[in-house]
Amino acid sequence: MTGFKRTWTVRFSDTDPFGIAHYPRIVDTLHESSDMFMEEVGFPLWEISLDYDFGLPLVEIDFEFERPMEAGDNIEITITPTLGTRSLRFDYVARNEDGAVTFTGHETRVCASTDDVSSRDLPVELREAIEPYTEG
Repeated sequence: MTGFKRTWTVRFSDTDPFGIAHYPRIVDTLHESSDMFMEEVGFPLWEISLDYDFGLPLVEIDFEFERPMEAGDNIEITITPTLGTRSLRFDYVARNEDGAVTFTGHETRVCASTDDVSSRDLPVELREAIEPYTEG
């Protein structure tokens, strides 16, 4: 299995006055997608720092529009994770129903100790949970 897929239905509230999905909602959708992925692998972002001695703070996010998305569109978002030694990168590709790419992007999270907020190696159990979704 490579990547994690989810469908985002663009709502009217996600759009600007021209009916096109706007920047802040796409950022929210990226965050929501990584939340869903981490929940799927058994490490919900909202529980990690409570249940373990590390967190995964966001250190970088970026995306590029390829084509507009309108209210009612069903967008399939694929996340492909890449495991670093102390970081985790999610690459995103979003496609509309005809398969055309609507945006691409990425986010990077660093593994940080909850004791002193310094970076640390990704735990083995987290690596093992994410590895099946990587490109290999």
